[in-house]
Amino acid sequence: MASPYRVNLPVYEGPLDLLLDLIRKQEMDIHNIPIAKITEQYLDYLHQLEKYDIDVSADFVYIAATLIHIKSKMLLPADPLAPPEEQEDPRGELVHRLLEHEKFKNAAQLLYQKQQIEDHVWSRPDRALYSGDAVEGELAVSLLDLVKTFQQVLERRKATPNFELRHETVTIAQMMDRLRQRLMAGEGGVSLSEFFETCTTRRAMIVALLAVLELVRMQAVILAQQDLFTDIQLRKHTMFDAVLAGPDAMAKIEEQYL
Repeated sequence: MASPYRVNLPVYEGPLDLLLDLIRKQEMDIHNIPIAKITEQYLDYLHQLEKYDIDVSADFVYIAATLIHIKSKMLLPADPLAPPEEQEDPRGELVHRLLEHEKFKNAAQLLYQKQQIEDHVWSRPDRALYSGDAVEGELAVSLLDLVKTFQQVLERRKATPNFELRHETVTIAQMMDRLRQRLMAGEGGVSLSEFFETCTTRRAMIVALLAVLELVRMQAVILAQQDLFTDIQLRKHTMFDAVLAGPDAMAKIEEQYL
């Protein structure tokens, strides 16, 4: 009896992953993408998915339409009388999104590698960061606990159908300010999982994770659990006001990420 015919297609987490893979494997200049060639290859991948009756998500279709639109704009001759903003490279926004996506993907990979290391290492958190009556009797939280919470929220998000095509643009500094305002609005802490849940896109969730890591590094917040396996709480560190006080505090942080 003949063995069944098997077809193996690479699996991508999203359309930007697919585009980056096509660009990097062919060593293309990401700032000068051959849009006609990359569009043809991208559509060919989608056609293969349809051929084998594999569902194509709305995100992939949206990027396909974007590529076709860019390709059509590049085929038209430039209008010499058009204002400067209309003479910009039609690929500019897509290139920016790809570079941002690659940066966050690399950051996520770095966190995963750190998690793998911590899985095989017993760590002893610095208890000096958790001293005081407010956190007496609570458990210190490691990077591994933080990443696990992020992964749990991310898995729940994947399990929920989402057809939202709006691209939420938020910077790390803006996300830090969002968390700062929530901490200042109440005396209690902020649930880490609930904070991640407020992010409407996967990209915003990654930005939120990086914002939390940066605030911990600056000793503006602490992470603690009441009991083992309970929800992680973000709370003000004793240095919170010193680090984030003043009208120019967030402006200075914004400058660091420009």
